[in-house]
Amino acid sequence: MKMKKWFSVAATAVMLTSVVAAGCSSSESSSGGGAASGGEASGGGDKKLGAIALYSPETPDFTKEIGLNFEKAFPGSKVNVQYGGTNVIVNRLIAEKDNPQGDLWYGGGGFLPFETAKTKDIITPYIPEAVKDWPEVKDGIKVRDKDWNWVGVEVFALGFVYNTDLVKPEEAPKTWDDLLDPKWKGKIQMPNPAASGTATLTVLSLLMDKGEEQGWDYFKKLVDQVSALPDSGSAPTKAVAKGEAEVAIAFDFMAYEMKGKGEKVDFIVPEKTPVIVNPATLVKDGPNPEGGKAMIDYLLSQEGQQQLANWYHIPIMPGVESKTPLTLEKVLPHAMDLDVDWVVENYDRVRNEWRQKFQ
Repeated sequence: MKMKKWFSVAATAVMLTSVVAAGCSSSESSSGGGAASGGEASGGGDKKLGAIALYSPETPDFTKEIGLNFEKAFPGSKVNVQYGGTNVIVNRLIAEKDNPQGDLWYGGGGFLPFETAKTKDIITPYIPEAVKDWPEVKDGIKVRDKDWNWVGVEVFALGFVYNTDLVKPEEAPKTWDDLLDPKWKGKIQMPNPAASGTATLTVLSLLMDKGEEQGWDYFKKLVDQVSALPDSGSAPTKAVAKGEAEVAIAFDFMAYEMKGKGEKVDFIVPEKTPVIVNPATLVKDGPNPEGGKAMIDYLLSQEGQQQLANWYHIPIMPGVESKTPLTLEKVLPHAMDLDVDWVVENYDRVRNEWRQKFQ
């Protein structure tokens, strides 16, 4: 497989502190501006933003809370959250391209789906004022699109959720190859890569890491191990919490959110795994672009970042304390490099090949 431009996609707190604090001006900042500046929510004032359509695959209760708190900050606004798996959202945006119905898209199992969305002409650039001095990459770390088509608002680590009543910590899988151990046959769940951004990231990253021939052979064996492939990225974690599975592939916050509710689950960061920023973007020609911009600003504000942190997400802005036990410093040594150019060129092909092989 031909490899091109490589990025480590985890973000360190030190890097982000230096980026946000940077004093250099940006000639591009005229495209930015909005509701949040300097990391603080500005409040609604007299600005009436009206109805805002938010497309997101993130937890419905979580995105609903964000919408309600945004409405409090901006009186006169109304956030309509449209929930669906990442690939479902992308297909919907493509179907609505001639008559866009969404204003912004937040979340998608990391930035890879957003990179491919650029080629489909369904998203559009925006430079949030609070991060207008962010470089695209620093020390190999990608935190935004080079043309500001998307910007990271948090960091995710992909790994394994396990049921602590059914699996001892020392017996839990520590590497991706550990999932192929016969002891896990029929006891694993993973999301469906045809619908879920979480699972699409899993497939792409391991194909890049192992090479396609060995990678597809790996997934042939893994599919034989799993008991279910639900479309939702969070469904496998819920199955583990219920004892319907012992192990699941998921992002870190999914496990810690369930653990925080008292469920008997815990999380393993594999030795080598994707650690990736999760972005927000404007829908191209959406009906309420000012509302969409204001919501992206809000997600990057101190208030918005704290809401992400309260739901066990790793915030991208400095100075925000999260409920998750993970930190950027802890997950960075596990970060797997991802070839962004290869992803853009092969994203649809890999998903289609998955369908042909396993559905």
